[in-house]
Amino acid sequence: MLGSTYGTLTNDPRDRAAQAGRERPGDADVDVGGRPLAVAVPDLDRLFRPTAVAVLGASDIEGRPATTVTRWVMCWAERVGARVHPVRSGRGTVFGTACAASVAELPGDVEVAVLAAGDPLRALGELAGTGVRFAVAADPAGQGVADPERWAAAAARAGIRLLGPGAGVFGPSDATPSDTETDATGTSGTETDGTAPSTTGPSGTETHGTGADTGPRQGADGPAVALVTRTRHQGRPLAALAELGVRISHWAATGDGADLGAADLLAYLAGRPEVGAVACQLGEVTDGRALLLAADHAARRGVPIVAVRTTRAPGATHAGGGTGLPDDDGPATASARPVPTTSTVPATAAAPATAPATPATGPDRVRDAALRQFGVVPVDTPDQLRDTATLLARARPPRADGVAVYALSGAETAHFAGLLSAAGLPLAALGEGTREALRAALPGHPDAPEPVGGEGHPAGDRRGRRALDALLADPAVGLLVCPVAAPVPPLTDRLARDLVEAAEASGTPVCVVWGSAAGTEAAYRRTLLGSSRVTTFRTAGGCVAAVAAYFAHHRFAAAYRSPFDEAPRTPSPALRKARAQLRPGRRLSEHGAKQLLRAYGIRVPREQLVTSAAAAVRAAGQVGYPVALKASAPHLAHRTGLGLVRLGLTSASQVRDTYRELADIARYEHVDLDGVLVCQLVEGGVEMRVGLAHDPAFGPVVTVGLGGVLGEVLTDTAVRVAPFGAAEARGMLDELPGRALLDGVRGGPPLDVDALVEVVLRVQRMGLELGGEVAELVVDPLVVLERGQGAVALGAHARCRPGG
Repeated sequence: MLGSTYGTLTNDPRDRAAQAGRERPGDADVDVGGRPLAVAVPDLDRLFRPTAVAVLGASDIEGRPATTVTRWVMCWAERVGARVHPVRSGRGTVFGTACAASVAELPGDVEVAVLAAGDPLRALGELAGTGVRFAVAADPAGQGVADPERWAAAAARAGIRLLGPGAGVFGPSDATPSDTETDATGTSGTETDGTAPSTTGPSGTETHGTGADTGPRQGADGPAVALVTRTRHQGRPLAALAELGVRISHWAATGDGADLGAADLLAYLAGRPEVGAVACQLGEVTDGRALLLAADHAARRGVPIVAVRTTRAPGATHAGGGTGLPDDDGPATASARPVPTTSTVPATAAAPATAPATPATGPDRVRDAALRQFGVVPVDTPDQLRDTATLLARARPPRADGVAVYALSGAETAHFAGLLSAAGLPLAALGEGTREALRAALPGHPDAPEPVGGEGHPAGDRRGRRALDALLADPAVGLLVCPVAAPVPPLTDRLARDLVEAAEASGTPVCVVWGSAAGTEAAYRRTLLGSSRVTTFRTAGGCVAAVAAYFAHHRFAAAYRSPFDEAPRTPSPALRKARAQLRPGRRLSEHGAKQLLRAYGIRVPREQLVTSAAAAVRAAGQVGYPVALKASAPHLAHRTGLGLVRLGLTSASQVRDTYRELADIARYEHVDLDGVLVCQLVEGGVEMRVGLAHDPAFGPVVTVGLGGVLGEVLTDTAVRVAPFGAAEARGMLDELPGRALLDGVRGGPPLDVDALVEVVLRVQRMGLELGGEVAELVVDPLVVLERGQGAVALGAHARCRPGG
């Protein structure tokens, strides 16, 4: 029988469930490793809709950074109905508003304090006990306070939640920053260089700079989009959202996130009834569990999160785009910080010291995999963020997977249908009743099960509307796309009106691609953008990508079951045995690593570690011929290349001679052996690789890929962040280019995929229980045998976390 007598994959089902982490949830709100399992949703109502706001260090003198911050606050407060209380010693008024000399003069109903200038940590201390609940630090340079922990500690001592430094909160009408408006620092270029003309008021067209900001077009009724960015400058996609008639409910720039961060904002916004989708830009993640709990909270509530993924360009620094706000409110000092850059590939920066230095678990790869697990929709550019968030906010879940195309010409329809098919989106197979209605309404329409033709849209009567109604009523149609290559009045005027009316009468989502270069037509600006039931795009690519994301999100949402509900709370018996093998900073030999695997019930071959030729012969007799001999040492790599692995030994003389050869090679190569492993020879199957790493932000990370020689050629690896269940583990296998090998090739039998999934879950359980105590574990090769025969770990190595 293959494997050891202890801890095979045929344990009692109750033990197997505990080992694999499939326990039912208990009362504890932390998992077996002490990590939280429930999201803490902050109450941020008064941060976004305060009764009164104080501006500490307020100014109305042009050319000074705090003036921009003050102007922003006064405009925002006016729009949300809040009173503004400027605070600055020696000033009677600021922008015509009475100015308090100190925090002590503030009324008791001030809920938000914006730190525009001065010593921010001292200001936080002065705010303690005033009733202020939130502080917004607009200064990115932090007055020389770069340590986020100092900011967080100061806010905690004051009993205040802090947004920033380098933050901002904006109302629904702050969505269109003009060229002279600020980024998250509250500082504009035209002000700091002193060239802007004077201002006569904090808002309206009498402000400053190169152009008036009259506010964005207000979005149509319907679910809104909320935006979370790191800087205000990143919020400029909101201008495009407003142009598309999308309502913006909230917008916050987190800055450096010393206290309140993206996870807090996402959790809060997911619970707001007016929010249909959250659009965000994510950079470096420091608390991955908090972010995943927020995403889980949104997934449970059915609120999609769309995120632009950013990576840090190695060595990049930033010396502009934001300035500090010094004590004297004068010229600011440029701050230097890494610049996040949008990218479709993982960053190449070195992995943290506690994680294996492999691309499979690079920080951006781990982050992207983790967010996908919890339903965050990834996009690569701000325009994709705009398009995808808009569709997900507005469109109801689809009743079917098919997409129908309706256009003014058969060629246009066929071309767009081809784009959808290339994106993996199936065209709707129309029913006979729909086809008959189309023939009656559109005589030029071909008799085909899919809408691939058309000879214009009737503009003089209701035939076009009847055709659209028939398409939207077909049970196979989950979404309708109408590409308009160019406006052709009055035909496209009638088409736009019919689309809006049909969409508002139907529950089926409607997407329009408006191909006009100018975008000034009434059919576009008034009719299409005036409807919350039609999502309008300006490019075919943006539409196709958004539609694909829409269907993928709703497939995810329909099947989602939170892995936190079944995450293990109670340590398994394996934990004590496993910890006995670990020492900080220690590398485990193959024999030691296999002891970890045995502890968690992962099957290993029969083997013995010996230190003499005679002992090797005795061990071979006990293990059973044929055997393999492998040199064993904690720091030994590339054993095969050094000739330190021998397979298929069938006699005592071969074992004796091979042992001596291995010892001689080790001495020549200056390898300090702890012995030689005499192993049972396992033949057949497919070699896989299962890995475990500890990411500093997200915790245990499990990887799966092909092992052995194939793994050196097909290096693709699937990545998941714990916790996850068996379905997610199977999904990892489906991502691999060599997945078909597990199903049997060239008439071979299918392999034991269930056993492979079980190994993945057990490795995950090890990571959950040991946390960062194991910095890296690699099981390679893991041989997956025929179905029903299990999987055997033939090789393994592990590294403990560094000491100290």
